[in-house]
Amino acid sequence: MVNALLRRLSQLSLPVALFALPLLLPVPVHSQETTVQSRASETEVADPASEVAPPGLVVEAGDAPIDATIALRMQQELMQLLGRVESALVAAQSLGQLGDVALQSLDAELQGVTMSYVDGGTQVEAAKTLLREFPGLVRQGNYGEARSRWLEARSQLWASYPNDRPRNNAPEVRSIWLDRGTIVRAGSKAGLELLFDRFARAGINTVFFETLNAGYTIYPSQVTGQQNPLTEGWDPLQAAIELARERGMELHAWVWAFAVGNEPHNRLLGQSPSFLGPILNENPQWANIDHRGEIRHRGSRKTFLDPANLEARWYLIRIIDEIILNYDVDGVQLDYIRYPFQDPSAERSYGYGEAGRSRFKDMTGVDPTTISPRQVELWQRWTDFRVSQVTEFVGEVHQLLQRRNPELILSAAVFPQSRHDRIHKIQQDWETWIEQGIIDVIVPMTYAADTNRLGRIMTPMLSNLPQGALMVPSVKLHDLEDIVAVDQMQMIRDLPTSGYALFAAERLFDNLKEILQRTQIESVQQPIPFRQPFKAALDRHRALRAEWQWVLGSEQIWIDDDKLALWKEGDQALSEALTELANSPNREQVLIARQRLNNLQDGIPQWLRLHRASNGYQVNTWENRLRAIDELLAYGERRLGN
Repeated sequence: MVNALLRRLSQLSLPVALFALPLLLPVPVHSQETTVQSRASETEVADPASEVAPPGLVVEAGDAPIDATIALRMQQELMQLLGRVESALVAAQSLGQLGDVALQSLDAELQGVTMSYVDGGTQVEAAKTLLREFPGLVRQGNYGEARSRWLEARSQLWASYPNDRPRNNAPEVRSIWLDRGTIVRAGSKAGLELLFDRFARAGINTVFFETLNAGYTIYPSQVTGQQNPLTEGWDPLQAAIELARERGMELHAWVWAFAVGNEPHNRLLGQSPSFLGPILNENPQWANIDHRGEIRHRGSRKTFLDPANLEARWYLIRIIDEIILNYDVDGVQLDYIRYPFQDPSAERSYGYGEAGRSRFKDMTGVDPTTISPRQVELWQRWTDFRVSQVTEFVGEVHQLLQRRNPELILSAAVFPQSRHDRIHKIQQDWETWIEQGIIDVIVPMTYAADTNRLGRIMTPMLSNLPQGALMVPSVKLHDLEDIVAVDQMQMIRDLPTSGYALFAAERLFDNLKEILQRTQIESVQQPIPFRQPFKAALDRHRALRAEWQWVLGSEQIWIDDDKLALWKEGDQALSEALTELANSPNREQVLIARQRLNNLQDGIPQWLRLHRASNGYQVNTWENRLRAIDELLAYGERRLGN
């Protein structure tokens, strides 16, 4: 069957073949989650929190046979990369079209434009040629040539990214985690200044500054009565705020919530490996304990607070309150906002601290230590109880921020695994946080070794995303080639997201920093989506219109005059509504803008049906960008309600 499909693809024209390929090869979207979690539970050594999803497809030179399934996957990956590169090139070419532009007809004022997506176009054309010829090479057994040409085409496409010019003109969250280790090495405000200068040149507009880590505050705290010994003698948080303000950046306090101690940090401080961390050392009754009665997590070697312990939660609330009262932060990010990783099917579970056991027994009459996953209904109640403890704490932080300053942004670093896996393995249900309106920004730790795998992680997550919060996926820079990081960031931009987060500052090396500096418009010139969602929606639409205008003007789209007229009419109506909303935000205008956006979204599949056959990736990307605008409107509407 698959061989027949390969033969059929080789007979089709390239545009039709490219359009057909994704339909022929469904992607097993949950493969990464299963691989990572099963490996962690089997060994009890690996820490899933630090895992990077392995490559989705590894292609090496040589004459090894290529079976039909792998051949289709190779075609799909190259086709998707081609789409991302062309998307970046269109964005770069369209920068000159920015402004309050209307869609142009094919024979209007841009009639003389004949630019191709690539200057010269040789790399892109070579990739398209290979996609046409690849099925034949495999069918004829020319595996060595197929592999070498595929690898060469991938390298050439990577080299075709327009990394020498501005191209990212749509407002987005450009964030980076500034980790404790990097702060410690900076050693002073002058040392931090060098880092913030790098961030500014790279176009970063949001810094997640590690403020509470392993139970220690980075600043001198009255609540804890101490400061991390590695930063004594100065106040890194105050210094960072001042440096961020001078550069027009936001600074959010990154807070480890329920993880409060770990062995590596003990070694840095010369403490015993058995030290539980400063919080549990003083309050051991707050510990989150596993079913064996152990406090330290076997995989990560971390210690955790019991989210069901109201005293422990109040202690964390007091620390967060101290931060937002004494420091001019722009927001708070919750990390480790979950239970430790566990495997209920193997009876490895957490939550058996004093408070958790007592409160569940008061509710049900049952001590949770006496039940197991085989008791399905009762175990589900135990799981739901623990999930609710985490969600309640997020709600408590949200209420605190609303009381102190409604302009403060609450974000959370979360896991991208399926909702089912997260609920049962770490009791983290961030979809409910969005539905309850208690979170502003979700930052999933979408750590992947290649872009193909990143797509497999993100696609199911985005397909089930509730509205009301913004999604900002992350790129882990550790052991990642710069061009692969650029490629992953492009995928994030081509999906319905609001920006990216880079992990972490210590890995923002010169080459990647210079690429970002060349390609990203200076951050202070653009609204940050979570801060000005309606202005960001308007500017994102303007950037999208510029792409449409450029593609139409360069005669690289298939559409007849009647459909183009409808497209222009719907697009102009949306532009007017978004402009009015940005100038005068109110709920009535939000409804008008969302209705006009829905009309445009409904029309695009009909108007661009022919173009989708020739460039499905581009049309899908445009639809995703309209959906991202819708997410901004939904989030802005919720903020208006608050």
